[in-house]
Amino acid sequence: MQIVQRFADSIQSYFEEIADPDRYRPDHCPQCGAKHPLTGHGFYRRTLVDVSFDEVIPVRRYLCLFCKRTVSLLPDFVLPWLRFSISVIALFLVARLLNGLTLVAAAQAAAQTVMPYQRGQFWIRRFQKQAPALSLALVPLAAPGRPVDPAVGFVSRALRMLESIGWIAAHRFLFSQLRVHLLGWPASLAPAGQRITLAAACSSS
Repeated sequence: MQIVQRFADSIQSYFEEIADPDRYRPDHCPQCGAKHPLTGHGFYRRTLVDVSFDEVIPVRRYLCLFCKRTVSLLPDFVLPWLRFSISVIALFLVARLLNGLTLVAAAQAAAQTVMPYQRGQFWIRRFQKQAPALSLALVPLAAPGRPVDPAVGFVSRALRMLESIGWIAAHRFLFSQLRVHLLGWPASLAPAGQRITLAAACSSS
């Protein structure tokens, strides 16, 4: 299971903060509810592409001694199962869907480096599918008293809400409180982000 942890702004600060296993150690298991600090269980590595960063980062893991399941401490500037950072994805979607830039120009504006625009098309498809759910889920974080224009489509509405709230702050809320993925869970995962197995699919049907 992955839980989102707020870290300092710079990726270098992130490396320094996770070096101490006690700094963000969960005091209970989010899966079985055991009221006992989790045990450090090493790291796993994942790639991350940010505006000025394209390397591998470590993600700290903890183990619950009661249910024997692991918890990963995911930094809040990345999205599960996606290589590019939230900042890059946000820049691309806003440039393309709100500002009307071409796919190539939006990709250049987002990554400020070579990024295949086909990847951006993948983000657009997922965001368009997720936009109605985001528009509803983000209502508690939206500015109070701000009227909603019914003529505005879900995509523009969700993007404007994310820009107002802040993409990373919205991600923390959606993932931690609702288990919602900013771009929607991949088809191979259940709504809560758990892998779908053949046995589970058969039993649910």
